Amino acid sequence: MNKFLLPLVLALLVSACAKPTSTDSDVSHDVRATAKTVKHSLATVLAAQPEDVRARYVYRNPQDTLEFFGLDPGTTVIEALPGTGWYTKILLDYIGADGHLIGADYAMAMWPLFGFFPDEFIEAKKTWTTDWTAEAEEWRGDDDAPVSAFVFGSMPAKYEGKADAVLFIRALHNLNRFESKGGFLSAALSDAHKALKPGGIVGVVQHRSPDSFPDEWADGSRGYLKKDALIARIEAAGFEFLGSSEINVNPKDQPTEEDIVWRLPPTYFTSRENPELHAKMEAIGESNRMTLKFRKP
Repeated sequence: MNKFLLPLVLALLVSACAKPTSTDSDVSHDVRATAKTVKHSLATVLAAQPEDVRARYVYRNPQDTLEFFGLDPGTTVIEALPGTGWYTKILLDYIGADGHLIGADYAMAMWPLFGFFPDEFIEAKKTWTTDWTAEAEEWRGDDDAPVSAFVFGSMPAKYEGKADAVLFIRALHNLNRFESKGGFLSAALSDAHKALKPGGIVGVVQHRSPDSFPDEWADGSRGYLKKDALIARIEAAGFEFLGSSEINVNPKDQPTEEDIVWRLPPTYFTSRENPELHAKMEAIGESNRMTLKFRKP
């Protein structure tokens, strides 16, 4: 080859193998993608929560818990019994605008069984799906997940096969407690199974009963459930048990057979008028909890 042509040929080969120069459009896309990753970093979301929420991380361990469940931005998540939104507000931000957060409340027929809710409260439950959704809309930022809601036992068909995860965070004890009076736990697990995509996850955080206590004590009426019994119950509903974590264990919570979980923070049910007992409950902290992960085959 002509000695003058050789350098030109080599230059052309190098140019052909080199990575194309980024266009303005490519750079813009990369910047947007990076910004979204930062926005929806779980650590970033958790750091941005109010002080009173962050104060409970020591007991609720939301980063480790959500990472154990394998939640990612852009997923569709059903949150059982979302209440006033402690986890909801974290999830809205974290799963982001490409995700979807669906609240799921107890069945209307279950609320009167508690025996202490006033008639006005129970009546208001008739419009819970619209009321809660409207409230959750107030919690949303511009880039947060859209929200919707349903009631266990009457899940709309439009949610079937749509969810990546269903979270039962401290929500199973009452479903189990009233199972014999209306099949409420069975209905909730059935809805979870129908709602999940194949491979979808059920994440559970639940007050854990000592294994040595009677089964009747650990039926959920005191807030606690037994680990082995709960795993067996969820497996019987068609889920595969993937494992457990000690993330939310609190060895200081050693209940007697006279105790209820609501003696502990944040409820302090038995010590509201007793500063000394209140201090003892505060020193224990929130309950001893099992953290379980299941998969829909």
